[in-house]
Amino acid sequence: MGRLFVITLEGSFYSCKYCKTHLALSKNTVSKTFHCRHGKAYLFDKVVNVTAGEKEERLMITGLHTVVDIFCVGCGSLVGWKYEAAPAESQKYKEGKFILERFKVLGPIGSNYMVDW
Repeated sequence: MGRLFVITLEGSFYSCKYCKTHLALSKNTVSKTFHCRHGKAYLFDKVVNVTAGEKEERLMITGLHTVVDIFCVGCGSLVGWKYEAAPAESQKYKEGKFILERFKVLGPIGSNYMVDW
């Protein structure tokens, strides 16, 4: 196993709730209107310091998608997923983009989010 190099982001960023590893810049947010098991989620163009799991077909509110779960490189926590493929033409804009679950990240000012029930 090699040395782990973690990217440090400058400016306003989201980080892992558990180990505070930087994950995404606020300016790379595409949408804040997504939902997941734990409540709200954010769609990003780019994230850093994550590893990807295995591809799988997942049925979501907007239909069937091919996704990979993404994990924080700092602590291994599941923080969201990446859209690999979307069969529906109306969902193609998600391909190659990332979801971070709001409950699993710290906000740009270090704020903790609570589960929306």
